Amino acid sequence: MSKTPEKAPSMGLYETILQLKDLDECFRFFQDLCTVAELRAMEQRFDVAVLLDEGMIYNDILDKTGASSATISRVNRALHYGADGYQDVFARRHAAAEAQEGTA
Repeated sequence: MSKTPEKAPSMGLYETILQLKDLDECFRFFQDLCTVAELRAMEQRFDVAVLLDEGMIYNDILDKTGASSATISRVNRALHYGADGYQDVFARRHAAAEAQEGTA
């Protein structure tokens, strides 16, 4: 058990992320905020989530991303039992892709 009392999340970070204006600004902000290892870990988890959402199986995801089976399992658990953050983002990504196909 931790000796430090549980701290409520700071919403300042999330509010700031919502204020980023474009992909370049977002990229630069995260470059400053995170270490290279932290960014690679987040990018890998997101890639795993995308591939799981597309129906790819664990072994293929492992081969494609280099993620461990523990990471793949953790992301899969978040996809199915998490706070629905992935579902919200993926719904928007799918809607944007469909809209783009409709205009092409």
